[in-house]
Amino acid sequence: MKHSVMSLISICIGSMALQACSHVPMPYEASSTASVPAEVSTQVEENAVLAGEWEYEEGGMVVPLRLDRFGNGTYDFKDGRFRTDILADHHWVGGWAQRENDREGGFEITLSDNYSEGEGRWWYTRIERDAAPTKAGGRFRVMKVQSTVGNQSLPMDRSPQ
Repeated sequence: MKHSVMSLISICIGSMALQACSHVPMPYEASSTASVPAEVSTQVEENAVLAGEWEYEEGGMVVPLRLDRFGNGTYDFKDGRFRTDILADHHWVGGWAQRENDREGGFEITLSDNYSEGEGRWWYTRIERDAAPTKAGGRFRVMKVQSTVGNQSLPMDRSPQ
């Protein structure tokens, strides 16, 4: 089993590297619940801790994120899309895109022990037609507001785990 997860992580990292090198815009459609290969099912179960509502805070601005059981979802700022690529050992990596201002980028977050909050950084991978932007990204915090299990909203338990 450990070998399968490590293989999946290697594939994901390799795929991200190829995507970054190709400078082709990444698709940011919400994940479907279509059949998931057995190798990926462990990753889906791990990502389920991300399902629910989060608050993204950067420089005093707070933006709600709504994530599905795959860790993918949307946010209202600039018609944003959020994608999770890897969640391993409290390290969360993925991408974002904003349709309204035609920008894309990546992020990484270090989550707390109970997965309820984290500190992260984001960067650009594309700004309009510029596939190698030099514009700086930034740092942010996330905090889970509400969990979702089986499409049911559950209040967050803030006690350490």
